[in-house]
Amino acid sequence: MSNNPTIVAREISKTYSLTGSGSELGILPSTKRTHVNALLPSSFVTYQGESVGLIGKNGSGKSTLMRLIAGNESPTSGEVLTSTSPTLLGVAAALQSALSGRENIRLGLLAAGMTPKEVRETEQSVIDWAELNSSIDRPLRTYSSGMSARLKFAISTAIPAEILLVDEALSTGDATFKAKAHERMNSFLKTSGTVVLVSHGVSTIRENCERTIWLHEGEIVADGDTMEVTKAYVRWTNRAVNDKPREAEEILAEARASYTKPDIVLQSELSKREMLAH
Repeated sequence: MSNNPTIVAREISKTYSLTGSGSELGILPSTKRTHVNALLPSSFVTYQGESVGLIGKNGSGKSTLMRLIAGNESPTSGEVLTSTSPTLLGVAAALQSALSGRENIRLGLLAAGMTPKEVRETEQSVIDWAELNSSIDRPLRTYSSGMSARLKFAISTAIPAEILLVDEALSTGDATFKAKAHERMNSFLKTSGTVVLVSHGVSTIRENCERTIWLHEGEIVADGDTMEVTKAYVRWTNRAVNDKPREAEEILAEARASYTKPDIVLQSELSKREMLAH
């Protein structure tokens, strides 16, 4: 891991406004309006060659944070700076069910910025990685969830990315797929890339990430060594699901007490501070 930052998230938050037209979802009467804090002000920095896991219960803000990093949504407050445009790979990655696997590959690679010539040169390697040679011209709707997962991952990672965001995209694959995905993510890290991985599976996080961030109800409660953070998270989960709220809250309190939010100062701001000091 180098000292070169790839993602700088500084005091970023996200609040959704729910109104009668369905919210940004439209589920409440028109006379009511409420606000949902999906992500509380959060700060962290990732570096070249670093693999970072995101864990937390459903609704803790993991996918919201990934969309903010990817630039798919704008934060309500704060800012996200990235060294290059991130590649976001999620379970809902857009594939066209009526089209064949081959047609989806071509469209996906063109959308990623490849030229038609580059698409032709890359197409077969994507098919080979996804292990879909005998099925590649069938409509996507006939694929199993595992076949679709392999195809999504192969398309999204065909162009080497400096920042790869993986949101539960390993959850539907079999052991072979997960091993191949692990190998490909490691290849990014060896070329000074950064991988941020969201997963409900603690074992997946431990296998792929050296650092882990624990989100709870939109708040970062821990950020550090993967084994240490995941052990605390597993302990909290066991207490929470076994109806031991007091013990679960104690574990959360311990995590919060051990966590220090980073004070991020950009080089340009540091220069201004130095000038003012003189």
